[in-house]
Amino acid sequence: MLVQSTRNSVAIVHNQFQDISKYKRVLCVCSAGLLRSPTAARVLQEVYNYNTRAAGTYDYALIPISTALLEWADEVVFMERDHYQMAKYDNPEMIDRASRVLVLGIPDDYSYNQTELRELILSRYKTASSSPDFDWRKNPIDWDGMTQVGF
Repeated sequence: MLVQSTRNSVAIVHNQFQDISKYKRVLCVCSAGLLRSPTAARVLQEVYNYNTRAAGTYDYALIPISTALLEWADEVVFMERDHYQMAKYDNPEMIDRASRVLVLGIPDDYSYNQTELRELILSRYKTASSSPDFDWRKNPIDWDGMTQVGF
């Protein structure tokens, strides 16, 4: 499958060595793609055996979020509401087409793979993904108050 990418004119979004129908593809997104989203990608791969990628919303991100990555993902997991809003502003049609969107509400207060970060990611992911029909775009969660809020 060929899709437009922000850095390359065309990106190939297919791994011939992995049966993509067998593994859920999850894109984890934070600011720079250096600490939270790579940790989330690692946790979700280790615990659920998902096919994961990490990206960032800022221009200086190690791997900036792109149309190709959004097209590739079955589920997009944002660390904070601001990341979702930035991605929605830059790629509104791709965010709307994403199968499922989750926002975990995890602040930028952790180091890569820090135990507390891993536990928080796993706890919030389990809560947010407990219902297969749950989508943050329809039912946002206020993690501080643990209630669903309007967006």
